[in-house]
Amino acid sequence: MKRFFAAAALLLLALVASQISAFAQSYPNRQITLVVPFPPGGSTDVAARIMAERMRAPLGQSVIIENQGGAGGSIAVGRVAKATPDGYTIDIGQWDTHVGSIIYKLDYDLEKDFEPIALISQNPQLMVAKKDLPANSLKELVDWMKANPGKLNFVNQNAAAHVTGILFEKASGQKIQFIPYRGAGPAMTDLVAGTVDILIVQGAVALPQIRAGKIKAIANLSPQRSASMPDIPTSAESGLPGLYMSGWFGIWAPKNTPKDVVGKLNAAVKEALADPGIKAKFSDLGLDVAPPELQSPDGLAKFQKAEMDKWWPIIKEAGITAQ
Repeated sequence: MKRFFAAAALLLLALVASQISAFAQSYPNRQITLVVPFPPGGSTDVAARIMAERMRAPLGQSVIIENQGGAGGSIAVGRVAKATPDGYTIDIGQWDTHVGSIIYKLDYDLEKDFEPIALISQNPQLMVAKKDLPANSLKELVDWMKANPGKLNFVNQNAAAHVTGILFEKASGQKIQFIPYRGAGPAMTDLVAGTVDILIVQGAVALPQIRAGKIKAIANLSPQRSASMPDIPTSAESGLPGLYMSGWFGIWAPKNTPKDVVGKLNAAVKEALADPGIKAKFSDLGLDVAPPELQSPDGLAKFQKAEMDKWWPIIKEAGITAQ
């Protein structure tokens, strides 16, 4: 009898394995949904549409975009976490959605409920200022703050900006006034108008206004200068070493998505990122294509874990919660 059950169990496992293999071999046989956890028009949405169009050819199926905003992107990411793990529902996320969203009460686990597919870009975060602020570098800004204690208006539009502001206070030894905003769009409008002093935002959002001369760049908050905006100095070059906050985009699937399916999605992402046309479009947006070693599922997993290990203690120590 024991031999019978053992044989039956082995047969069942073999059947399941063959079904999974057959599923993976036929994948994809219908369109794939790439969930963007923010409204249309932002840099995440634009990057997603560029990738979706280019992934169509290697996958042999359409990749459609679904935008779903709310709660800093955590609602849409939660939807993906609970989706059927078949490779037909994936998401494009970033620091705010896959690291900083611990400020929300999540009903999913950022570490355990997803299968990483690939890091697609590293997005320089810029510190930009209103045009008439009497400082053109971080050193000059800190000097101005010392002469005008507590007067710097610093936009707080998301968790990344809030954390960066806290790091800026620690690095400069000066206090700032946090000004809450519901998004980078309204904040940028007020920065151009001169209502606020400083905004931390992705280069993709700031570059058009910088190029138009409506605002000015103080520093690129990345360890190295960006290939997409090489004329903007880093925080270290601008007078405040250690003030780093880089953005990025990655793609995830729900946990337990078959490895072969993840592999096919990853191959499509890599093919897209190797396309010179995609690199040019990313550069125009102020995005740097992720290095090859981070374009693998394991590369994204390790990268995300390092970001969590770095930023979660800072967020918790500061007591930052969703407002």
